[in-house]
Amino acid sequence: MRVEEQGLLTEARALIEAASSRGVVLRLVGGLAVQLLCPELPARTHAAQDLDFCTLGSSRPGLTELLGAHGYAPDKNFNALYGNKHLYFAHPETGLAIDVLVDRLEMCHRLEFAPRIERLPYTLDPVDLLLSKLQIVELNEKDADDCLRLLVTHEPADSDEPGTIDLRVYRELLGDDWGWWRTVTLNLERIRALLNAGERPAIAGGRLDPQAQLAALERAAEEAPKSRRWKLRARLGERVRWYEQPEETPH
Repeated sequence: MRVEEQGLLTEARALIEAASSRGVVLRLVGGLAVQLLCPELPARTHAAQDLDFCTLGSSRPGLTELLGAHGYAPDKNFNALYGNKHLYFAHPETGLAIDVLVDRLEMCHRLEFAPRIERLPYTLDPVDLLLSKLQIVELNEKDADDCLRLLVTHEPADSDEPGTIDLRVYRELLGDDWGWWRTVTLNLERIRALLNAGERPAIAGGRLDPQAQLAALERAAEEAPKSRRWKLRARLGERVRWYEQPEETPH
């Protein structure tokens, strides 16, 4: 039996609330997190098959116990090998899988989200959700649409207030790491090209202008104070690969 997307959101909320009652930090990431933060936009059309969460290293024991109490079995081999950064669980009856990132995301680039994980009650902070998409070197249309959903509903600002994308985090990260800066600026160009190519139904009804939002992010990337490390790496440019190539880790 496959759990439909609305059912996934209900399950995600229930697990997060149960975790909170036990003092366990658990937050939703990925496309469902974006949907939860942008309820005024059209629902996503593809069928989700799993739940993507994040947690803190200190919450790992309690989270494993919690998920076990809700019928989720850990992949013991996977969790023993990668549990310092990634956990995996599956429900034997529903087939629902749960991926959990621990403290950080490590794909094409490394994103340390732990300092901000508790800003919102159910999802990772919007700036981290956005950066988790913009760090993908081979950005696909689904991820681009997720970026646009955030941009037409959340205002870039020097603030961590609800409804904002915290430019302080964004500038600090991009200003210190040329690789991050290059991937993000390339992806902003790609997203702009998709917008220029035609309508994006996913963002219909958004209150903010996506073109203006992209321009604000581009300005923030250019204006971010650049570290010495950034400047040294910039000399090499694209002659040397500036990102990691994520490896698939079998469950």
